[in-house]
Amino acid sequence: MTQNRELAIVTGASSGIGFELARQLAERGFDLIVNSADGDRLGSAADEIRRRTGADVRPVRADLRSYAEAERLVAAVAATGRPVAVAVLNAGVGEGGAFLDTDLEDEFEIIDLNVRSTVHLAKRLLRSMATAGAGRVLITSSIAATMPGAFQAVYNASKSFLQSFSQALQKELRDTPLTVTALMPGPTATDCFRRAHMEDTRVGRGRKADPARVAAQGLDALFAGKDKVVAGTLRTRAQAVAAAFLPDRLKAELHRRVAEPGSADRSPARRVTSVIPGRTARPPRGRRSRRR
Repeated sequence: MTQNRELAIVTGASSGIGFELARQLAERGFDLIVNSADGDRLGSAADEIRRRTGADVRPVRADLRSYAEAERLVAAVAATGRPVAVAVLNAGVGEGGAFLDTDLEDEFEIIDLNVRSTVHLAKRLLRSMATAGAGRVLITSSIAATMPGAFQAVYNASKSFLQSFSQALQKELRDTPLTVTALMPGPTATDCFRRAHMEDTRVGRGRKADPARVAAQGLDALFAGKDKVVAGTLRTRAQAVAAAFLPDRLKAELHRRVAEPGSADRSPARRVTSVIPGRTARPPRGRRSRRR
């Protein structure tokens, strides 16, 4: 990797917001280490970024749900012998549906990838940045962090954790050369709603933000040293303002109306009872890939 460009790492970089974050960092003059669990898509993404930007891009396939795999990514970064100037902790996964119906394994996957791996990598990378005397971290949270997620209970809770975590680190590090920024996108035009089995929901079929725009807003905030940025559409920013004043009970109800299975095809006021034994079963699912 070239020594005259700074080094950035982006997780969840094979598609969606993560790919755009990686591409735009390369356009801003960074070499890259990009990560995803999907090796084929990651390789294709790395090739495209190289072709479009001329940057040196090294793909590292690692399933960050695993402690050993996360450590392997850290080792790959250390093997470059170069300090990490920017770390984008973006890898995440989601799942829609009633909590009583979703698989426990799927809920643990959300916790392990969204929460555990972010804490793991932040611990390793921030310590290295502190030793080097400089560094910036961008953590992909969500507008979902501001509201209880009826029919996305564990996903929203994981994003609330990331929001609290990033803001706490920002305060701890305020007298150091290190910064931590939370990126809070709203619904974005990625593959996430299909992978989370939410195509029949109002939010799944609703208007989405351009992932390139979300990434640009996130990076602008990162390099400005901001603690957080609500990214995407004007509607998303309005939601963030409203969320500061609405009670959790009302926010949970509003979330239910857009995230409840089947909500795209019926009146917002009509409820559908959770799926439990003896009632309509959920369609079978295959294993999911990364949300972003």
